[in-house]
Amino acid sequence: MNILIRSLTSLLLAGFAFSAAFAETKKPNIIVIMADDLGYGDVGCYGAKAIPTPNIDALANDGLKFTSGYCSTATCTPTRFSFLTGMYAFRQQGTGIAPPNATSIIKQETETFPEVLQKAGYETAVVGKWHLGLGEGDGPDWNGDLKPGPLELGFDYCFLLPTTNDRVPSVYVENHRVRDLDPNDPLWVGKTNPDGQPTGVTARDTLRLDWSHGHNQTIHNGIGRIGFFTGGHAARWRDEDLADEWVKKSNEWLHANKDEPFFLFFASHDTHVPRMPHERFQGKSSTGLRGDAIVQLDWCVGEIVKTLDELDLTDNTLIVFCSDNGPVLDDGYKDGAVEKLGDHTPAGPYRGGKYTPFEGGTRTPFIVKWPAVVKPGTTSDKMITTTDLGASFAAIAGQEVPAGALPDSEDLHETLLGEADAKGRDYVVEESPRGIGLRKGDWKLVRQGGKKNYKFSLFNLAEDAGETDDIASQHPKKLKEMKQLLAKIQGKA
Repeated sequence: MNILIRSLTSLLLAGFAFSAAFAETKKPNIIVIMADDLGYGDVGCYGAKAIPTPNIDALANDGLKFTSGYCSTATCTPTRFSFLTGMYAFRQQGTGIAPPNATSIIKQETETFPEVLQKAGYETAVVGKWHLGLGEGDGPDWNGDLKPGPLELGFDYCFLLPTTNDRVPSVYVENHRVRDLDPNDPLWVGKTNPDGQPTGVTARDTLRLDWSHGHNQTIHNGIGRIGFFTGGHAARWRDEDLADEWVKKSNEWLHANKDEPFFLFFASHDTHVPRMPHERFQGKSSTGLRGDAIVQLDWCVGEIVKTLDELDLTDNTLIVFCSDNGPVLDDGYKDGAVEKLGDHTPAGPYRGGKYTPFEGGTRTPFIVKWPAVVKPGTTSDKMITTTDLGASFAAIAGQEVPAGALPDSEDLHETLLGEADAKGRDYVVEESPRGIGLRKGDWKLVRQGGKKNYKFSLFNLAEDAGETDDIASQHPKKLKEMKQLLAKIQGKA
């Protein structure tokens, strides 16, 4: 009995210490580092051996590692949409993978969580991959003001890869303009090949990174891309320099805003194709350019952490490290990702990856560090998603979320910060182009197929983490229950 009393007392004191630490801190700085196409098993602290990731591993050692942390969707655009709006992508048409000339996908009347943080006195910035469209009307005005964009959606500053590194145009956007654009060399972006310029098909022998499917239209930096563009030569970037530029601009912004609470969305493009990390990272892993790109991502994490240390901001800065979707190997280029994989398992023990509704598509690394509050070296099996970050950040900042805003974002700040008795999410929706998944507890429903020919599968993740044994026929009541819950979530019940 005495042992039981002492144990209960210890738990109560631990909870009190956590609550007291949270209560005594001022509004934390917040940084979200979102990797691109990074799988659960791609980093050391989640089991990777072939790819060195000391800086990401240090985040886990110094903070909290989730084993059931999810992005909302198995592709990039809808995850980023849901992350910023706190709304499932299926609730709005046109949230699929954005083409090169996409206009702003997030509607200006939609309140984003960066806007909520602005009301709480935060300076806000996004640096890196955007892929949520720019401008309005017939398409972005690449030679004029690119608005609406991040500055109309809750960010005070932006420095962007406007689409993806495999889509045109290959230029930087800073705030509302293409950076370094020469007005005498206007930028044009379109769907058809102007003037018969060389492409990845007609000039394939000139490519320094060959394509396996698609990615064979405009050639830039010796690599075929999706879409066509001309002009803007002074504004064009080199693939190898993207990560350096993201770190440079982020660090400049951190120095300029160190005296006020800030939110930085560091949106890495690693390990999205084409994988062409800086020369100093090439050959640093045994898995080829894909692994080398993860090494480069790890360096980016280390540089941001180093800047926080230099500015004496570490203790009161909340860092969340996550990914926009799970891994993919051959995603359109012959870069050795398949041939050099060895025994590395990008999705860890899980099935599928990018584009799929299985666990590998959306269960990714999810790490939280906040030295003033979060206990170091801890692990949580509670469920949490990138969609929940908005409401959770608002609670941490002490800012009320307006009625109707962030409708699918749950306030899980206690879970996010590692409180022992926090419950986490009751269920997780896993969207993908190839179907949709729903996890509730240990049960996982997967729906695939067309609108009239759905195929449902049911798995028990506690017994079958790899989703290899469909037990739908053995558990008809559970199957019906999960199907009804999914229909209710999607508003069809």
